[in-house]
Amino acid sequence: MVLNEKIQEYIHKLPASLQEEMLDYLEFLLTKAQREEKEWANLSLTSAMRDMEDEPDLYTLADIKVKYT
Repeated sequence: MVLNEKIQEYIHKLPASLQEEMLDYLEFLLTKAQREEKEWANLSLTSAMRDMEDEPDLYTLADIKVKYT
């Protein structure tokens, strides 16, 4: 049996009050997973950018200015 089907089967067996509690718990888990995903993304970005302020500048503003005549 596919996991999704098994979960649905169990949920259908629960009384309505516990189905509501299950919904609350599922929403909590989804929020937690999204928060953890965001934290990992921020950690990855922080790790990638670490020590970049110590890198020498490759270009100056003069290098990227466009001159209009």
